[in-house]
Amino acid sequence: MNSTTHLTITISRGWLTTFATSTIGVALGILYVWSVIKSGIPDAWGWSNADKALPYSIMTIAFSFTMVPAGRLQDIIGPRRVILLGGFLTGLGCIISGLGGDSKLAYVVGFGLVTGIGVGCGYCALAPSAMRWFPPQKTGFIVGIVVAGIGLSPVFLAPLSAWSLNFFQFVNDVGVVEKGISNTIISLGFGIWAVVALCVGLIQIPPVGYTPGLYSMASTARHTSDTSMTWRQMVSTSQFWLMFFMFFAGSATGLIFISVATDLGKNALGSWAFLAVIVLSLGNSGGRILAGILSDKIGRQLTMFCEFACQGLVVCLLFWLSKHGGGSWFVVLFVVFMIGLNYGSNHALFPATCKDFYGLEHFGVNFGLLFCAFGTAGLVMPWLNGFLQDVTGKPDTSYILIIAMMAVASVLALVSRKLGPPELNKS
Repeated sequence: MNSTTHLTITISRGWLTTFATSTIGVALGILYVWSVIKSGIPDAWGWSNADKALPYSIMTIAFSFTMVPAGRLQDIIGPRRVILLGGFLTGLGCIISGLGGDSKLAYVVGFGLVTGIGVGCGYCALAPSAMRWFPPQKTGFIVGIVVAGIGLSPVFLAPLSAWSLNFFQFVNDVGVVEKGISNTIISLGFGIWAVVALCVGLIQIPPVGYTPGLYSMASTARHTSDTSMTWRQMVSTSQFWLMFFMFFAGSATGLIFISVATDLGKNALGSWAFLAVIVLSLGNSGGRILAGILSDKIGRQLTMFCEFACQGLVVCLLFWLSKHGGGSWFVVLFVVFMIGLNYGSNHALFPATCKDFYGLEHFGVNFGLLFCAFGTAGLVMPWLNGFLQDVTGKPDTSYILIIAMMAVASVLALVSRKLGPPELNKS
């Protein structure tokens, strides 16, 4: 076999792995369609709005904070086994929920805890599987494609879930038509198992000592660290804490204002409000790919600056719309798309930067720790947003806080760019 043929086979394996991990990401994006699934909970179950929100809240927490131990596990046993474990747990959690009938505990433990842990296991191992095949010049692009699968998930799973709820609907004992939520969520669980089982076999891991040789490494030497750091070494660098705050800020903005944008969509689009969900998902997935490509061209930190500055301007526009009746359908869809675009960018930029700065050897646990910024934002910011509105009686303070956070994050992105990649202290 000549070198050209060998290189072609190597590239094909890398792209096949990228396709497989992105497809698995679509299945793991089940967390983004809870709003559709919970719409099938019948009134007869007697669930309050807080009850309906609890499984998703537990899932978000479990997903975020599973990333650290799961990342450590994938560093030890490899990403394929961790992805398989994640897919199994994700599907199992859905099936547990469906078999539990109207039990709140079944949904909290099943969809909330077990599925959340499964998504965390799978998510932490998807990007490393593909990144190992490609040179640093393509890190952002490849990570963007992989994580775009999760962002695009609602485009596929939301209409599928809605169709399934109607397909399995039935008339209960008192003559009331109920959505088929139990059969729907069980079917989704088996579907997740099928997708993961089919795709995990396509994931290839490069042999020991493999080095991507398609591009010259010199052009990116100044953008990356030549040392793989342990998590203890990583947290001792100032760059990590700058990234932690920036990831926190970018995540907080998305987590707070995605729901606001959806409400605006309902007001402006009426029965066509589902378009806002689709446009948001397209922006979310598109932002991951676009940010990955752009960061490969102009650098991670400069792309972060552009993203934070743009998101700050979008929030300013959203603030203005809240004062002037919400705007036309075109303006609303534009705002929703841009919120999704900037929010999704974070999920390509930060894993790529973590790999650039701290290497692949300990990437699982390192990015797991960095991803705690997302989990912290999910815990703190929705509560803080509600608290500020309770105290002030209006959302203005929340808007101002987010705009200020975007301004600070923009400055920190430039500071981080000035510092460059961290260096291991060898003294």
